Amino acid sequence: MAEEARIPYRTTGSTLLLPLSDFLGITLDQVNFVACQLFALLAAFCFRLYLSPNHASSGVRHAFATVCGVYFAIFCFGWYSIHIFILVMISYGIMNMASIPNIHRYSFVVAMGYLTVCHISRIYIFSYGILTTDFSGPLMIITQKITTLAFQVHDGIGKKAEELTTEQNQLAVKTKPTLLEYLSYHLNFLSIIAGPCSNYKDYIAFIEGRHVQMKLLDVHWKQKGFDRLPDPSPMGAVLHKLCITLVSLLLFLTFTKSFPVTSIVDNEFINKSSFLSRLGLLYVVVQASKPKYYFAWTLADLISNAAGYGFSGVERGNFHWDLLSNLNIRNIEMATSFKMYVQNWNIQTTAWLRRVCYERAPRYPTALTFLLSAIWHGVYPGYYFTFITGILMTLAARAVIVFPHAHLVCLCTTHPAKQISETHQKSAAFIS
Repeated sequence: MAEEARIPYRTTGSTLLLPLSDFLGITLDQVNFVACQLFALLAAFCFRLYLSPNHASSGVRHAFATVCGVYFAIFCFGWYSIHIFILVMISYGIMNMASIPNIHRYSFVVAMGYLTVCHISRIYIFSYGILTTDFSGPLMIITQKITTLAFQVHDGIGKKAEELTTEQNQLAVKTKPTLLEYLSYHLNFLSIIAGPCSNYKDYIAFIEGRHVQMKLLDVHWKQKGFDRLPDPSPMGAVLHKLCITLVSLLLFLTFTKSFPVTSIVDNEFINKSSFLSRLGLLYVVVQASKPKYYFAWTLADLISNAAGYGFSGVERGNFHWDLLSNLNIRNIEMATSFKMYVQNWNIQTTAWLRRVCYERAPRYPTALTFLLSAIWHGVYPGYYFTFITGILMTLAARAVIVFPHAHLVCLCTTHPAKQISETHQKSAAFIS
């Protein structure tokens, strides 16, 4: 009986923390995940203090970040992690062998194809659920990085500056990365477990010690009374995000555990409850599932900040460390539209979809972007239902927003300028 009780805790990752898993009543893969992220947080502090650009060369920093990332992946996912390493090496081969006009196409097809095959085999061939460890999360982040870098190399080497948008020009990569740089970007310990995906130029600038200075150069510090560039510390952001992480963990251990997702498919509840009761429970369960993501994504952001990565610039005299933030909890919980919710949830994935699909699609950018998002997430039918619905909601929202503007055009022929201005202000406030 004891052996049967441990079946849900089976994992391809390390079993070193199995006693702790049994004691806490939390699955071993979740314990391994948290343990790796806590060790990554400790390593991040050491990385910033003892392996800073002033104390270690870029090569040493790249090597340390890569070795730690590989170890954490093996600890969490065991032999499953080989899929991550295989995809990275195949993509590096494409990066060096493919022609520049096709480098982004080949990288995109191979990365998305490999991810989709893994999704299918994990769920439908090898019966998802037998092994609770889910390696698809890191593989999804790796896919984002592979395609992001491939498109940015294509922009930097294969296109003229006037053919690119302002942002594409800023992020374009002019030279192909070395093997160590490529491995470090994809497998570094800061993001291999839970992401997020960052831009290659930002990461290289961070490793070489130029990351913060790049953002500060946009501000005229001498006019503000500074003789030299300030040296912003991430500790304020680290402590703030640590508090959010702890609160999210507390909510996960209480609220989320009290309303598991499985409760909405319980046969007894379905048979005895009314439609409104089932709908109400569905809403509660969805709300209860959020703290898990708040915890994982805020902790991942916190790890990068602790290493000195993620500085986004200065606003109203305050230093901001949200370059790699994956969510804005306040805007999510107080969202007034579907668009506002999407823009503040999984922010880095939204940015990736925009950069590799929406801005480059020749036709139907909205539909293709939602379709890519569904394929990237997995092969469950629910993903496709969700994102196809998202297409309709986005198009409907745009139509609703366009209507007041069209109405204003009609007002121009009948209303004085002052009345038009007042009407426009009221309409704009309503839309926003």
